[in-house]
Amino acid sequence: MALLRLRNAKGANASEIERKIKRGNALRQGSSWRSSRGLVALLLVALSTCVVATWLYVTSLDSDITETLVSQGELVSPQPRVYSVQCSEDYENYKRYPGCTPQKCGRAVTDNVVTREEAQVLRRLAERGLALAGSEGGASILDLHSGALSMGKQFVNIYRYFGDQISDVFTQEDFQLYRNVRGRIQAVIAETFGLNPALMYLTKPTFFSRINSTAAKTQHDEYWHPHIDKVTYGSFDYTSLLYLSDYGSDFTGGRFVFMDQNGNRTVEPRAGRVSFFSSGSENLHRVEKVTWGTRYAITVSFTCDPAHGISDPALP
Repeated sequence: MALLRLRNAKGANASEIERKIKRGNALRQGSSWRSSRGLVALLLVALSTCVVATWLYVTSLDSDITETLVSQGELVSPQPRVYSVQCSEDYENYKRYPGCTPQKCGRAVTDNVVTREEAQVLRRLAERGLALAGSEGGASILDLHSGALSMGKQFVNIYRYFGDQISDVFTQEDFQLYRNVRGRIQAVIAETFGLNPALMYLTKPTFFSRINSTAAKTQHDEYWHPHIDKVTYGSFDYTSLLYLSDYGSDFTGGRFVFMDQNGNRTVEPRAGRVSFFSSGSENLHRVEKVTWGTRYAITVSFTCDPAHGISDPALP
């Protein structure tokens, strides 16, 4: 009997031990599941945070843009797309030139003045010229009229600095295309604003620009500040930009932004696209910082004052 009770006691103990083991395993499995579930939840929270942060970053790039006047993918042809704005009083501070001084102001965009093929030729011209030197910062210029070329933190005159070697970089055909394009831009500005093109004069600075995401080294690299062309350059009456590269595929950022009182409006660059506007404070503007790639363009400027006119460039 005693032996039987001992065996029963051992059996009872064994059963109790087995139950405890099973219970322990169950608790560990539950704990493991809860730990795994907690880890998954933590990962989901982290992922959600990353997604939200990315979304906020991307949307913040466009947060100050109220309206896109013309997107890169649109083709504005045959007629320019014109946006009228009221003229500022800036022009009252200068001598008026009938037939030229702005009577109606605004901004316009056209893709029907310069072909994409011509834009590619002009871009290659700019690339060859800027390859001779270039700024240490993110913005470099090449002015075929004055000969100014960014070199490090200063400028040099390409015609004096490189002498006869310049004929190995540029051709007469390059300069002829440049002059033809300038004439076409002048004609479309005159037609759009009701001007006499013979009373418009090319003025300085008129130049190629190359902008990338390299950090600025001097104030000449800080192209993104808001400004008014008529205030910055007193001679300007009409400003135009010919884009030589495409927003979105050649570069990001770098859009032209008109800063109006009721919002900011942008024109997205497209190779061959010409954007032009009256140069007074009715067209306060800036350029976004380029965040990736390289943006090429030509700024072509016109004045009504013959004393500030400049000639078309020519090879020495």
